[in-house]
Amino acid sequence: MTRSTDEANREISRVRKMPYGIARTQAAEQQVRLVEAEGPDEVRAYALNVLVESFVWGGEVERAYLPFTKAVRWYDEHPEHFDAEDTHGLFWSFKWMVGHLSDFPDIPAEQIEATLADMERRYALAGLGRDAVAFEAFGWARLRGSDDVDALYEEWVRTPRDDYSQCRACDPGDRASYLVARGDHDEAVRLIQQTLDSGVTCATEPADMLSTLALVHLDAGRADEAVAAHRRAVAALAGSPSDMTGARGARFVLLARGGQTRRALRALTEDAHLLLAADTPNARFDFLTDVVAGTAALLPGAGAEPVAFEGVAASDVAGLHAWCVTEAAALAAAFDARNGTDRFARRLAEARETRPADVTLDLAVIPTGAAARPVRPAPEVVLTDAGAGPLGADPTSLPGGLLDGSGLVTAVESGPDRAERLVREGDLVAAAAVWLEESASAEAAGRLADSGLALAEAARCAQEAGDDEGAAATYPAAVARMRAGGVGVEVLTTVVVAWAPVAAATGGAQAVLAAVDALLAELDASDVAGADTGAPADTGAEVAGAGLAERREAVRRRARADLDDTAARVLASTGPERAAEAAARATRAAEAYAGAGHVADAAHAFWLAGRLHDGLGQVDDAVWNLESAVEGFSIAHQAAPRGEAASALVSVLRAAGRDDRAEEVLRTLTR
Repeated sequence: MTRSTDEANREISRVRKMPYGIARTQAAEQQVRLVEAEGPDEVRAYALNVLVESFVWGGEVERAYLPFTKAVRWYDEHPEHFDAEDTHGLFWSFKWMVGHLSDFPDIPAEQIEATLADMERRYALAGLGRDAVAFEAFGWARLRGSDDVDALYEEWVRTPRDDYSQCRACDPGDRASYLVARGDHDEAVRLIQQTLDSGVTCATEPADMLSTLALVHLDAGRADEAVAAHRRAVAALAGSPSDMTGARGARFVLLARGGQTRRALRALTEDAHLLLAADTPNARFDFLTDVVAGTAALLPGAGAEPVAFEGVAASDVAGLHAWCVTEAAALAAAFDARNGTDRFARRLAEARETRPADVTLDLAVIPTGAAARPVRPAPEVVLTDAGAGPLGADPTSLPGGLLDGSGLVTAVESGPDRAERLVREGDLVAAAAVWLEESASAEAAGRLADSGLALAEAARCAQEAGDDEGAAATYPAAVARMRAGGVGVEVLTTVVVAWAPVAAATGGAQAVLAAVDALLAELDASDVAGADTGAPADTGAEVAGAGLAERREAVRRRARADLDDTAARVLASTGPERAAEAAARATRAAEAYAGAGHVADAAHAFWLAGRLHDGLGQVDDAVWNLESAVEGFSIAHQAAPRGEAASALVSVLRAAGRDDRAEEVLRTLTR
């Protein structure tokens, strides 16, 4: 039965609201097939535009050209079927076709230049501004390294902005990047600082410009400024949805050149997938070239440092450098052959000459050994007021995070209050120092519970500021003090959960797993002890305490699920050897979350279990867990993770030859 225009528009709009990925792209393809076969003609432009958009931002830019040309042809033949939004989408996609297709060396230069010329002609006929055309002309010249790139840059900068211009964050970011490349560092810094002060942001900014700024400061010998910009870049990068190869590559170069070998290699471990594949070949070349530059800086003192990245034939830094040079050289040859220049080869040669910076960066938030004092038993435990601090002391209510809330209620309010104000203002380094002082004061007074809680706050500040080593060294001491101070398992769980990511990143997986299992054993033991106390109770007291007991039990169930979920994620980070164990723990956590009514958390755990089972080749288990995840995210109204889980599910089903089921999943996403 043919859909009405409203029905088709609604289904296509649901596709457009999905996160970029396989599920969205295949759902968009499905919509185009339906419209081309059944109509209505009024929605064909919308369907094609959404498919183009899905390909471009889903990492398959080269596949976008066919639906783009269909949309252009449909516009020429039936302009009456394009409303204002359809028309805007079509003209906007010209920018993608020029800017993104040039990132693929197998796309002929003639095709790109013809598309750019067609874009300029159509913009002029439609009476549109010229800023987008000027920017794409400059971008194409910059990618090739042609002689007229400076002139085209100046022409773009002079061209007034219009409805088809880049966003107000990307525009200065791209200008600053080019200014740095041609040596105008002072102007680039001025432009970046001006943009940062304005507060404008987007999906890629300010992460890109902050990473650029950090490197400029490093080159100028301004170590403190480089560290400050780097920390802000890392914080901005954490929320970015795309590959962000530029910012991630710059992070590696900064750390490697700034004398931070371990941090550099740990950051590269996080981003290692980009060594093999990125959104485009040009993005991969950029990342490989940054890794060449960073490893070149490491070679004099750390060439023998071991590395291990799946799919990369290298066992140490020197081998990684050689491997990246070979991979980047092949891409450079392909791009330069297409472009008729030697720009890519020159960029690679420059990267190979990179040397360490003249200054060493100090990224420690918590000084080495600051939390390593031995724990002394306290004569008496005095807990803070219930729910008073970020970690809280009320076993019936677990907080959502370590940095929110009003702080610990102690005899001296100024310390915690100051720390919390500094956190709100974004000065995590100063906040960590205040929490360390509070921890020492509390320990001296024999209040080990408060000392441990403050130490945990300091660790979280370090963690948020990028000092994984400091955080990883501090969390165990915080847990030890809290244990000695008699803090309950439920509150300790929040600290162990926060500790887990940095423990896994810094080689402390076994320590956090031991802490997880110890807390689970304590929960088991207390359950047994509670069951053994069967003395008759006063009826009135029993009724009065029933509500509190029920709340306590709910918190304990949540703690169990959190601990199993944490164990699953840490186990998964250790490699394929423990993937089966991780999958089992993830499923157990998911079922516990679901049983306690925490649907969104259950969905995330099912999603993890599904990915792990997929990696193990266990198709049925992967499908069951991923279907549970999609269902859970649907119930929780979390569209973005639902789409990502659906993408994983569709991929598993397609790989297993279950195309009919995959089509069913895609249809349910648009209803």
